[in-house]
Amino acid sequence: MYLLGYDIGSSSIKAALVNAATGATVAVVQHPETEMAMTALQPGWAEQDPVSWWECVCAATKKLLAKTMVQVADIQGIGISYQMHGLVVVDKNQQALRPSIIWCDSRAVEIGNRAFDEIGPEKCLLHLLNSPGNFTAAKLKWVKDNEPALFEKIDKFMLPGDYIAMRLTGEAMTTASGLSEGILWDFVKNDVADLTLDYFGFDKKLIPAIAPTFSLQGKVTEEAAAATGLHKGIPVAYRAGDQPNNALSLNVLQPGEVAATGGTSGVVYGVLDKPAFDPKSRVNGFLHVNHGLHAQNPKPETQNSARIGILLCINGAGSQYAWVKKNIAGGQHSYQEMEQMASQIPIGSDGLRILNFGNGAERMLENKDPGAHILGLHFNRHSQAHLYRAALEGIAFSFVYGMGILKEMGLDVSIMRVGNDNLFQSAVFANTISSLVGCTIEVVETTGAVGAAKAAGVATGVYGSIEEAMGKRSILKNYEPGGRGEVYQNAFGNWVQDLQEVLDRERKM
Repeated sequence: MYLLGYDIGSSSIKAALVNAATGATVAVVQHPETEMAMTALQPGWAEQDPVSWWECVCAATKKLLAKTMVQVADIQGIGISYQMHGLVVVDKNQQALRPSIIWCDSRAVEIGNRAFDEIGPEKCLLHLLNSPGNFTAAKLKWVKDNEPALFEKIDKFMLPGDYIAMRLTGEAMTTASGLSEGILWDFVKNDVADLTLDYFGFDKKLIPAIAPTFSLQGKVTEEAAAATGLHKGIPVAYRAGDQPNNALSLNVLQPGEVAATGGTSGVVYGVLDKPAFDPKSRVNGFLHVNHGLHAQNPKPETQNSARIGILLCINGAGSQYAWVKKNIAGGQHSYQEMEQMASQIPIGSDGLRILNFGNGAERMLENKDPGAHILGLHFNRHSQAHLYRAALEGIAFSFVYGMGILKEMGLDVSIMRVGNDNLFQSAVFANTISSLVGCTIEVVETTGAVGAAKAAGVATGVYGSIEEAMGKRSILKNYEPGGRGEVYQNAFGNWVQDLQEVLDRERKM
């Protein structure tokens, strides 16, 4: 018996097959091997053709089935993870009317900011936990204002994962979690956000039917089976945005648990047991995938069924270290060699510090763009190895700085779980965070597509609970807080002081 998961990214589509009995990953494939095309007709725009996602899903599925040689009749369920905040609009025939305006498209920023001001910051944060910002609802408003004839043809608007599920099942659906990431969920009413719909002038009929995140959301049609090579009738039983799904994949489900990734950008995703917002909008809050699901658990400590995911994003993360590898290492050293060299340098890099904010405005810095800075450099003391360590420490310090915002919101981190990739393969990086935050960092072997596959097993009855499904995971190693907390704190304090001085200069200019 097997479970199938998809991860609908903006770079590629990943497909994973999981052995339901053991929880072991049978295989993971992606398509295309190189990055998918992205169109930018104007500066700040980013669009992709939803049909191309579907074509890649079909190609990836066939590749996976050929690689594993499993019987498609043995696949018990399908789960979908997808790039968040995108907009897909379809007509009554379920045909995409225009390219998707994806997550990194910034055309709707001013629309969202104006809505925040006119609805009222206090009301927005209380009901939506966020500013409408550059999220799905604001993008749909851009279509309404700039493409009115096309807007009139829209039957449903949806998120990228909703579109792929529709292509598989023929049924247009979404989830409450998905609506929350589009700033279309009212956390006070616990229902669709009429205040967003009314302000933007959207008919509620444009929203697809709302299905529970873990539920039978349709079955693979004959047409989809022919296109993918799957068996007709396989249930689609789960869908979620990539960051909530990543947290799920890492078994981050309860208050105090945190998931993190250290790729091109850095993400920290923590779980709270009540709606919360940051008055400065430095982080975003969404319904987590298990919101409301554990209310039936008889244990008193789990009676509160609210599960809210708080998302912190750091633009200048892996992008900074990749720049260091290219321009400082100059092709001389691999990441493994850079790590080995950095590990020989003392904590604090002998006074050398790097501010890693060189990849655009940082939301956690209230959308300021201070740029990257190298500080305290001494030509007679510092080497390449010092720069490597200072780069890793700078990114780690930015994670810790951002997690201070989460702490202000009531998130006391007990454990952080991460995938075995990118920056968290660096002991220098991970030990810095662990020692400063005072938490264990658990490195788990999983991917978003694997997590989505296991999640599908919950709704189809393969597993008795989410915890059972996600408990079947491989823990590769743990990072524990070291015994040199004061040294780390001094280095972090110097970095924070540098950052504050740079931000103060920016304010005065």
